[in-house]
Amino acid sequence: MDDFLRLITLQDSNTRTVLFGAAALGLSAGVVGCFAVLRRRALLGDAVAHAALPGVCAAFLIVGDRSMPAFLLGALVFGALAVLCISAIQRATRVKADAAIAIVLAAFFGLGIVMSQRIMADPAGGNRAGLDSFLFGKAASMVRADAILIASVGLVVVLAVAMFFKELKLLAFDRTFAAGIGRPVGVMDLALMLLICLVTVIGLPAVGVVLMVALLVIPAAAARFWTESLGVMLIIAGVVGALSGALGTGVSAVAEGVSAGPVIALAAAAMFTLSMLVAPQRGLIASWHRARTLRRRILLENLLRALYELDEAAHRNQSDGREGELALKRSWTPSQLSRAIARARRLGLIEPGRGTITLTQAGATAAAGIVRRHRLWELFLIEQAAIAPDHVDRDADAIEHVLPPDLLAQLEARLMELGRQPRPVPPSPHAISPFDKAGALG
Repeated sequence: MDDFLRLITLQDSNTRTVLFGAAALGLSAGVVGCFAVLRRRALLGDAVAHAALPGVCAAFLIVGDRSMPAFLLGALVFGALAVLCISAIQRATRVKADAAIAIVLAAFFGLGIVMSQRIMADPAGGNRAGLDSFLFGKAASMVRADAILIASVGLVVVLAVAMFFKELKLLAFDRTFAAGIGRPVGVMDLALMLLICLVTVIGLPAVGVVLMVALLVIPAAAARFWTESLGVMLIIAGVVGALSGALGTGVSAVAEGVSAGPVIALAAAAMFTLSMLVAPQRGLIASWHRARTLRRRILLENLLRALYELDEAAHRNQSDGREGELALKRSWTPSQLSRAIARARRLGLIEPGRGTITLTQAGATAAAGIVRRHRLWELFLIEQAAIAPDHVDRDADAIEHVLPPDLLAQLEARLMELGRQPRPVPPSPHAISPFDKAGALG
């Protein structure tokens, strides 16, 4: 409890340092990760992180002792080399990007494992290397200089993204157009990969080789659920990344024996899950609610249309269709039909009687609008797409529920250009012959 209170009040200077460094790392990784995800380079950070391991080993072999600046420099050199290798494989061969990333990741990480085993087998200096912290992350060992270095590099990366936002946006969404207007897309793509490399390398001491990809990919993927704007997506991803780094590091500081990297990844995954569920536009709950609302509306509108057509077929002013006739009119189950009738009655659209279902004035008006949309679309397909009348009903049945008013007005205008004057509710094209079609349209 004392450790937890100390963490909350931030009275421990080392805790403040670690939280600051992890939050800065998450912020920069989230921002850059948006472009990695949009450019389908999500695994590039994973490849760079794994390729950095032989760089760390090489730096230890050269320096002969544990030196964070030397380790990061070695990781950066080998990470940049991995990026160049991926780019060269793509340019010189027909290998796709994901395959090139996998090839380079496997080769460099295999080299790093061999080198690390040789170092750890040396009884004289193997224990001094501290390579396990680069594999799984060890944020608790971060000192003030490390946090300042991470924040400085992260700030440079974020500023670079802000300065070249338009170019990166163009690269992410329309690389072909960017090349067509003379932009150096190859250089731009390489610069983006180098930014990913920088963020990945500075995150190795905190998150580790294995889980660094979590901070690059998960905040960006979570932010995508909340917005359609790239600028807003960058802000949300930065906030999610910073919170993931701070929360994960805080929990790791409280729970003894737990590495920071896995907890940071779990914190990011929890935020992704929350975003996936509750985001107002793209979240699963909102999508389920919209789909359920649409299904209920379609069921209700199909009921009103069926009643209108039964009334029309009987040449009466009101419908007295029985439930059995309605069930035959549509492939409804008894429960679906009961739910539709109950909802229409609650809305005041029908008046059920003994064996009859009568449309109210409001119900008749709503039913006429639904049938009008359906038949206008049918007539448009027959007139403009030359589709046989017996083939248009299913297509019109699917589209009538989502036809916006402006498109409906365009359909009317187009039919009027063809010399047709649609009635308020045109007769069904299935009930008239082609010779009578002109007269039916007006």
